[in-house]
Amino acid sequence: MHSSTHIRRLRRSLTPRLLALLGVPVLLTACGNQLHPMESREVSFQGQDFTVVSLDLHREALTLHWKNPDNGQPFGDIQSLREWGAAYGKRLMFATNAGIYDQSYAPLGLYVENGKTVVPLNLFRGNPAAGNFSIRPNGVFAVYRDGHAAVRTSTDFKADAKPVDWATQSGPMLVVDGRINDQFVHDSTSNKWRSGVCARTPYQVVFAVSESPVNFHTFAQLFRDKLDCHDALYLDGSISQFYIDGTGYAGAPTFMVKPYAGIFAVFAEQ
Repeated sequence: MHSSTHIRRLRRSLTPRLLALLGVPVLLTACGNQLHPMESREVSFQGQDFTVVSLDLHREALTLHWKNPDNGQPFGDIQSLREWGAAYGKRLMFATNAGIYDQSYAPLGLYVENGKTVVPLNLFRGNPAAGNFSIRPNGVFAVYRDGHAAVRTSTDFKADAKPVDWATQSGPMLVVDGRINDQFVHDSTSNKWRSGVCARTPYQVVFAVSESPVNFHTFAQLFRDKLDCHDALYLDGSISQFYIDGTGYAGAPTFMVKPYAGIFAVFAEQ
């Protein structure tokens, strides 16, 4: 590991590491030191490091943002979303990029924001130009009207036909019904920074991002074997980052980040 990378990572994660050594969960905090039930932790698995954020949807509102409602322009990056929230008295506690997008920086598949379907479900097959999105099956992560979340294959999501408040479509599915996607090769040399999501229970959402390049098989194993996820969805690759209040950024190096089309966020009132 390059020394500057090691120093950056150590500086970013020193407090969570120390708290973990003391057996204290790392909770993100809002103003006035009000505790929020969002746990951020570093996980080592098969010799690689990952940052994992767990959300309790009973107590935290997970939302999805693409365009600034004030001017109709895409936010593009987490900092722009953070500044927009601050202008309305909201502090950004957590954020990460959502599903895969196309060459025009629009979501490639289903995108639902605040109950409105902005981009419809995409069930095309076998288009190599779509990259990872075309690896079968792809899937949807959604937060439904009653507040619960789920990861479903795209075909199962369509068959369910349940209204949702927030949803992103991406691919491939990492884990389906407790089984690792059979398209993955365990010793693949296709290693990239990767991010993904699962709903470990209907109201507990888990996001993970790798701190170094990893292949699909190992990333899927992380969700199934370490994070106890029955179904998990890949979100995106080498551009993926987490923003964690009080800690900073985790995941891919900043120089690799491109404009996002969809950002998951958790805000707290300031």
